[in-house]
Amino acid sequence: MKTTLAVFSIGLILTMTACNQKAKSDSETTLPTTAFQEQFRPQYHFTPPAHWMNDPNGLVYNQGVYHLFYQYYPEDIVWGPMHWGHAVSKDLIHWEHKPIALYPDKNGYIFSGSAVVDKQNSSGFGTIENPPLVAIFTYHNDAKEKAGGNDFQTQGIAYSLDNGDTWTVYDKNPVIDNHEIRDFRDPKVFWHEESKQWILTLVAGDHARFYASNNLKDWKHLSDFGKDIGAHGGVWECPDLFKLKVEGTNEEKWVLFISINPGAPLGGSGTQYFVGNFDGKTFTTDQKDLKWIDYGTDNYAGVTFNNTPDGKRIFIGWMSNWLYAQKTPTEVWRSAMTLPRELSLAKVGSQYVLKSKAVEQLESLAVNHIEEASAKLPKTVDGEIVSQAEISFDAPNATLKLVFSNAENDSLQLSYDAKTKTFSIDRTSSGLVDFDENFSKEIHQIKVHNIQRAPLNFKIYTDQSSIEIFINDGIYAFTEIVFPKKPFNKLQIFGEENKEMKNFSVNKINTIW
Repeated sequence: MKTTLAVFSIGLILTMTACNQKAKSDSETTLPTTAFQEQFRPQYHFTPPAHWMNDPNGLVYNQGVYHLFYQYYPEDIVWGPMHWGHAVSKDLIHWEHKPIALYPDKNGYIFSGSAVVDKQNSSGFGTIENPPLVAIFTYHNDAKEKAGGNDFQTQGIAYSLDNGDTWTVYDKNPVIDNHEIRDFRDPKVFWHEESKQWILTLVAGDHARFYASNNLKDWKHLSDFGKDIGAHGGVWECPDLFKLKVEGTNEEKWVLFISINPGAPLGGSGTQYFVGNFDGKTFTTDQKDLKWIDYGTDNYAGVTFNNTPDGKRIFIGWMSNWLYAQKTPTEVWRSAMTLPRELSLAKVGSQYVLKSKAVEQLESLAVNHIEEASAKLPKTVDGEIVSQAEISFDAPNATLKLVFSNAENDSLQLSYDAKTKTFSIDRTSSGLVDFDENFSKEIHQIKVHNIQRAPLNFKIYTDQSSIEIFINDGIYAFTEIVFPKKPFNKLQIFGEENKEMKNFSVNKINTIW
């Protein structure tokens, strides 16, 4: 998207209005030519024009566009009374910023949730000819929380008849009340074809709850899951339930996402997943071990799109961690989203394993810089391309180290130890690291037991303040944010003597702004 297209209404972003008020049609103001060029600003990841952003919300495709709503505070770069920010895209890569979609109202702040296309107009908000978009979200009543009760989080809905441009809040909210659970939030809704009803998954402190409805207004509690399974180091958040076919088979399994904060493998925020079965009422699983969609520190609260045109399961996560999210060294905006990723399910031995890869549309931004069928180690790549690149290669199943660096002596190191099957990320000297002690207090190490074949395939994406790593077709993914004092402009790859990489390529990724 050209800079001149990246527009938003300054007046709308700075003004809080009643949640049921239609979005105003104030004349939009083109961002200055310096916008989206600040230090650390990602060039091909989604960021808000300004101010605070966290969880992705309401991911849905409708009438030719993908909708990305997100937790947004339009008055500061730290968390505050939550709104739903809004952006749209035709290709999941280039984003157009839209006015704020939902504002706090008498029921509370607008916390995380989802959106669906009500194709049969079961809600009665639209017509069969013009089915409504319906958003389902958590109300957070700050006054009630401060009063000490447990009734401050409920679920509400709103609808749009113009593909998300304006929203009307349902006048009988909340649609799911709550008087007893402190953390009762983040509804994800989908149409369950087998039982012909809407299914809603939300989290209730230490477990997930499932509800059903015929009209998106009246909900019946079906079952609970998770009190005695999974990671429980913190509060459960942001669930997502969907079905995937197992690669190379006709078998279908259900996947349940549960974000947790704290309690992730490397501390703070992370998202676990369970593979099992769902019968329209109850989710069950035989899974015994913990599984995570990403083993880095900075992929949280991610969910998937409803109603994708090709049936693909597309995921976006918030690229940060609550350990330090409000202290990262940006000044105009704060935080970014991960690359949109296509998810698939594979069976490795007796285990079901989730795989992820960047959506294929990203290739439209890639410009080939280096392509070598065989490259001897060590290998060096110099130039500004290093900070904004797609790097791909097949490496022998042997010890390997990648070092990103710059003239400021900042360095980011990735290492794979073949003997211990350990992958590590060292960002302790990656640039600005002292804004919070949790950011760089240790090297991040993860055992990668499911790496069983050689060569190892690496796909790495670098942007101005992030790195995303996919190993062996995305069986393992690692996402981390970094803040080098100047962009990295050198990559060195080291390995065991006389080893070489195959299919080595480095592509420049052009800016979306």
